[in-house]
Amino acid sequence: MAAPMEKGWRWAWRYRGLILQNKSRCFCIRSECLSTGSVGSSLLSSLNKRGVIQDAFPDSSAQVELPRLLQNAPQTVYCGFDPTADSLHIGNLLAIIGLLHFRNAGHNVIALLGGATAQIGDPSGRTSEREKLSSDVVLDNTTGIRESLERIFINHELYYCSGDKGLGTFTVLNNASWYRGWDVVTFLSDVGRHFRMGTLLSRHSVQSRMKSAEGMSLTEFCYQLFQAHDFHHLHQHHGCSIQLGGTDQLGNLMSGHEYIHKVTGQDVYGLTVPLVTSSTGDKLGKTGGNAVWLNRDRTSPFELYQYFLRQPDSTVGRYLSLFTFLSLAEVEQVMEHQRQDPGRRLAQKRLAAEVTKLVHGSEGLESAKRCTSALFHSSLQALQQMSDSELQELFREAPFCELLLEPGTSVLETCRRVGAIPPGARGYRMVTDGGVWINHSREENPEQVLIPGQHILANGLTLLRVGKKNFYIIRWLNL
Repeated sequence: MAAPMEKGWRWAWRYRGLILQNKSRCFCIRSECLSTGSVGSSLLSSLNKRGVIQDAFPDSSAQVELPRLLQNAPQTVYCGFDPTADSLHIGNLLAIIGLLHFRNAGHNVIALLGGATAQIGDPSGRTSEREKLSSDVVLDNTTGIRESLERIFINHELYYCSGDKGLGTFTVLNNASWYRGWDVVTFLSDVGRHFRMGTLLSRHSVQSRMKSAEGMSLTEFCYQLFQAHDFHHLHQHHGCSIQLGGTDQLGNLMSGHEYIHKVTGQDVYGLTVPLVTSSTGDKLGKTGGNAVWLNRDRTSPFELYQYFLRQPDSTVGRYLSLFTFLSLAEVEQVMEHQRQDPGRRLAQKRLAAEVTKLVHGSEGLESAKRCTSALFHSSLQALQQMSDSELQELFREAPFCELLLEPGTSVLETCRRVGAIPPGARGYRMVTDGGVWINHSREENPEQVLIPGQHILANGLTLLRVGKKNFYIIRWLNL
């Protein structure tokens, strides 16, 4: 369902309670430190046991006041996403899941798109400055990320929430709406005067960049002022008292808390989610070049499914707790079955299915399973059920050809028409030597006439393979 757009930045969209509208110290949470009698503490305790929440700030009040706040009334929690690409990735997924847990507990959540801050660039966790983005690119990226968020929140409500559960609201905002028309002199006069240089320079994100060969630009250095002001704006206009972010965002969260406390005298809180890393310990994200994206045009449901299916036994239990909404008792049950028969990889299959359904819905999960059967199990039935787009997603590098089926069309002629084999005797020999496969079956007779149902599937497609890795997808137009 498309969201109506107005002037590029504003939208409003509803789905069963979802509202989308674009307009220095911490402590590690320990479940035994929290009172078991309160809803707020049980939520934080549960998120801590799952590993979703790692730290809370400030330590002076988060241990006692934050659980009490969450128990007394629905709170508003926000997390920011800068549109530096046209899709979020699985490095962002854990923060989204954190928002979903809070919404599921009846709290209101805000996803803040950084239409303004994306043009500044967050230095956290980076060794070099981000490339400057034009406003047009940021606008396009914002649209893609909004679609990711909408889809995931809808899927969560469809597949993981009971109908009678009191969900909080979900709102999408864009910080460009409150920076538009604000000049730098006014910003520094109104906001900058509340920050001390010594404190800003002490942040880890600043220190690590200052010591690097490239150093740090003034633009990047000021990023934490903008994120702090975002928190203040949401606190003043949306009653937001909790910010969620990755552990690399702790310095920015602290700046927001200090700024709001200095201006209003009120306390707000920061919660961090652990950074998801690869098997080599690298942060998963586009910076590392190892991103697994949440939008289908970047990473297909099949590729997302396979990513989680390939997780080793050493991480799958933790990932089931982090990335799924299975109860911890269910996670333990899945892992017990895994320990009894590791070869069946039941835990990996459940993990892959749950994440793919959350990100792409049940249709995306079925697509991933069809692609898996077609590629790894040579299933002719799965091939016949696949759409053009699924085949193109599965074989991203494969040429897609549309041909007219003429009477008497042979295997050899088909191969030559799509450029799969060289002309002359060499191409002929490639067929007779067994180098050509059609729909998972080897074809050694060059003169064999194509047979509907065998060489041409019921969906009008033919999957041609020459050698081990050269695939061609053919759609026959006049069936």
